Amino acid sequence: MLSFVIALLFFSFSNAAMDPDSVYQSFLQCLPSQSPDSAEDLSELIYSPTANSSSYTAVLQAYIKNQRFNNTSTPKPSVIITPTTESQVQAAVLCAKKLGVQIKIRSGGHDYEGISYTSSDPDFIILDMFNFRQIEVNIADETAVVGAGALLGELYYRIYEKSKVHGFPAGVCPTVGAGGHISGAGYGTLLRKYGLTVDHVIDARIVDAKGQVLDRKSMGEDLFWAICGGGGGSFGVILSYTVKLVPVPEVNTVFRLKRTVAEKAPELVHKWQMVMPNIDHDLYIRILLQPVTVNKEKTGRATFIAHFLGDSDRLVALMNENFPELGLRKEDCFEVSYIQSILFWDNLDYNTTAPEILLDRHSDTVKFGKRKSDYVQTPIPESGMKLIFNKLAELGKISLVFNSYGGIMNEIPADSTPFPHRAGNIFKIQYSVNWNDADPELETKYLNQSLVLHDFMTPYVSKNPRGAYLNYRDLDIGVMTGDSYCEGEVYGLMYFMGNFERLVKVKTAVDPDNFFRNEQSIPTLAGKNSGESKKTMK
Repeated sequence: MLSFVIALLFFSFSNAAMDPDSVYQSFLQCLPSQSPDSAEDLSELIYSPTANSSSYTAVLQAYIKNQRFNNTSTPKPSVIITPTTESQVQAAVLCAKKLGVQIKIRSGGHDYEGISYTSSDPDFIILDMFNFRQIEVNIADETAVVGAGALLGELYYRIYEKSKVHGFPAGVCPTVGAGGHISGAGYGTLLRKYGLTVDHVIDARIVDAKGQVLDRKSMGEDLFWAICGGGGGSFGVILSYTVKLVPVPEVNTVFRLKRTVAEKAPELVHKWQMVMPNIDHDLYIRILLQPVTVNKEKTGRATFIAHFLGDSDRLVALMNENFPELGLRKEDCFEVSYIQSILFWDNLDYNTTAPEILLDRHSDTVKFGKRKSDYVQTPIPESGMKLIFNKLAELGKISLVFNSYGGIMNEIPADSTPFPHRAGNIFKIQYSVNWNDADPELETKYLNQSLVLHDFMTPYVSKNPRGAYLNYRDLDIGVMTGDSYCEGEVYGLMYFMGNFERLVKVKTAVDPDNFFRNEQSIPTLAGKNSGESKKTMK
C-alpha cells in the first residue's frame, strides 16, 4: 500500500512539476511515511511560496549572503525544508528522491554563486540546515562536534567559553556556515601553522543517497576523504563534523599596515612573496591590493594584515630579520587574545566589541559580490607587480587578496585530502569585488572587471590546469548540466587537480544516480560519455 501511495504521489508530482503547491502537498504526504514524526510536526518544517508565503520568504532570505541572487528573476525553490533531527533529514532525502526533485543543501549561505539556494534545474527544493547548529566542545580531549548549520563565529565563541588557549584553523568570517566551509577544505590565519580546516577533521555524520546516517566507520575512508575537501553537496547531506582543536598562545599579535604605490607597494609585495614561504610558521600575512584615490588620482595600495602566534617583541625581531623593508615597528603591533584576533580579522574593534557578537548569526552586511581565485607558484617579478597595481587603478573597483602559503602546507601531501594546492604554491589569490546598488549596469560592469582582471593575471598564475579554490565558488570556469563528466572535468581539474578522478570514483560508488548534484558537483563515471566540454574561460 505504501509503495502504491508513493507511486501515485510521484505520478501526480511529475505531471505538475512546475506547480510549487503540488510539490508542497506531495512532501506533506510523503514525509510522514518516511519519518517517525507526526504529520503535524513535519508540516511546521516545510515552507511554500503558496501555502505560507510570508514565512517562506523570510526563511529563504535569512541566509542569502549575496544580493545578486535575491531578485525577482532568481530561481526560487518549490519548498524549503528546515529539519531539526537526523530522521527528518533522512525523510527529506528519501522523499526528494522519490518525488524526482533536485535537493540543494544550505548551511550558512555564503557560497559565492548562490548554488545552495538557487538552481539551473526547473524544480528544486532547499534543505536548510540552520537548525543543526549544536556545538559540543570537549577540552579534555581537545575536540568539538560541530553541526553543519553552526557558524564559524559560534564555534570560536564556544571554544573561547571553555578555553583561552585553544582555537581552530578556520575562516575569518564569523557568519560562514560550518558545513560548507569544512566540506570545501576551509582555511584561515592559522594556515601556515596548522594547515587547512579539513586537516583537523576526525569524524563526520552524513545522510547518503539511500537515506542512511553514516559516520566515519560506517561510511568508509573513501567517502570520509571525499567530504573533507571535495564538497559535501556531491555526496550527501553533512550533519556534523568532529574536529580536533589546536593550541594557541595567550598572547597573539596582529597588525595592519598600508602602503601606496608611491610608498613602494609593488616592491614590498614582491619581497613578501619571497619571504613568506619559509618564514616562522607562527606568522601569517595577507595582503589586500586595491585601487584608491590619492590627491584626486587613482593609484594602488597594499594593506598588509598579520596574525602572529606570539608577542610583539618576537614578531618585530622576526620581521626586522626577514622583511625589514616593510618597516614594522612595535607601535604598529597590537597584542591580543586569540578571541580578540578573531574580532580584529572581522574588522571589529576588539577593545570595545564583546566576543558575544560572534553569536549573532546576522552580524554581517549583505552586499552584491563576485569572487574568483588563482594560485601563484612562481614569484611575480617587480615589473609584473607594478603592472598589476596599474591595472587595479585602471579598472577602479575590483581588488585582489593575496593569502600566504608555505609553512606546514609544504609538508602535507597533495592527496591527503581532495584539496590539492599544497607544496609548490607561494600564495592564493582571491579576486574580490563588492557593491551596494542593485543597478544591473553596475553588476555588468563589475562582473566584467572580474573577467578582465582574471584574464590579465594569466601569465602570473598556475597553469595546466590553472588552479582554483572550491570555496571561492566561480561558475565562470565551468558548469555541469546533467551528469556530464566532460563538463565536470573542466572545473574539477582546476579545483582538485590529480584528486579529481578519485572523487569521481567515490561519487560513482555512493551516488551512482547522481541524486546529489549542483552546477559544479562531482560527476559519475556514467557521465563520461555524455555532454561536451564547455570551457568558458582560459
